[in-house]
Amino acid sequence: MTERTVTVTNQAGIHTRPASIIVRTASNFEAEIIIQRGAYEINGKSVIGVMTLAAEQGVELTLRADGPDESEALAALADLFARGFGETAPDESSANDDS
Repeated sequence: MTERTVTVTNQAGIHTRPASIIVRTASNFEAEIIIQRGAYEINGKSVIGVMTLAAEQGVELTLRADGPDESEALAALADLFARGFGETAPDESSANDDS
């Protein structure tokens, strides 16, 4: 079993789109994937489970994988979290542009 801690970096946290990306990625691997927030653990291959984490920006989650491709699975999932699921914060400088 392999374990890794990740931080939710995208501004909107884990909503429907990131949850589906997590599940789609986790489902590409044979390993069992568990995501833990505090004492609460869910199946990382379940969209409903991932959504119930209610993980907002800044929350730390523990990813655990157990299986023949556990290291690769955790690397792929950790990369998603590091990239903020491809979501970027809005450019605040353009929000104040009166031109």
